Amino acid sequence: MKYLYILKIGTTFPSILNRFGDFDKWTISSLNPGSMPVRVVDIEHGSEPPPLEKCLGVVITGSHDMVTDNLPWSLRVEKWLPSLVRAEIPLLGICYGHQLLARAMGGEVGYHPSGIETGTVKLTLLSSCKEDPLFSSLPDNFLVHADHSQTVTSLPPGAVGLAYTGREANHAFRIGPNAWGLQFHPEFTSEIMRMYISEQAKNLHLAGLNVSDLLAGIRETSISRGIMEKFCLIAARTGDGASPEI
Repeated sequence: MKYLYILKIGTTFPSILNRFGDFDKWTISSLNPGSMPVRVVDIEHGSEPPPLEKCLGVVITGSHDMVTDNLPWSLRVEKWLPSLVRAEIPLLGICYGHQLLARAMGGEVGYHPSGIETGTVKLTLLSSCKEDPLFSSLPDNFLVHADHSQTVTSLPPGAVGLAYTGREANHAFRIGPNAWGLQFHPEFTSEIMRMYISEQAKNLHLAGLNVSDLLAGIRETSISRGIMEKFCLIAARTGDGASPEI
């Protein structure tokens, strides 16, 4: 039997965990997988990536760790990812997962020269999205939730850039027919985004950001969240032998 795998590679702040659960719960909720069988793999605590022949699709969550820390579990996933891309199994990397996918395929990752990007921000799509299975039906601009210090400083060879914000040039990309990296968090709700800013208020203030303005700027991001459901449809169709175009 094949599954949609959630590779859980981090744990949220205790206050958020107690109220909303963890990254895997938000991811499954936003995917709305219906009858598609889902399995969570706790990579951070020693579980191995699943065998390719068992994968309908794979989602890699965010993490509070940094890709450049080169943690053993992260390096294992990084080594595994190119085989997943070559097999054309639908893949969605979110935040840390986005950066890890980029580096696994030959891109570069490092700290963003402008510092942390957090809060609700406007995403602008590039013209390449018109031919993209995941982004083609979306408006040119919409709101997303973001929270990251590191970034994809250089896209992998052959990758297609898809979107940017005023602070982040490489907010989304595709490599191969159906492997995507998203720097933003489509699985975040506005409540989770608000708590992330509150939890980091001291560090954000030290970084020169206005916490009150960030909190006041939080909005719902329904279009962004819809990307997760569309990815789930792509995984289901690809698993049935159909084209990822929907």
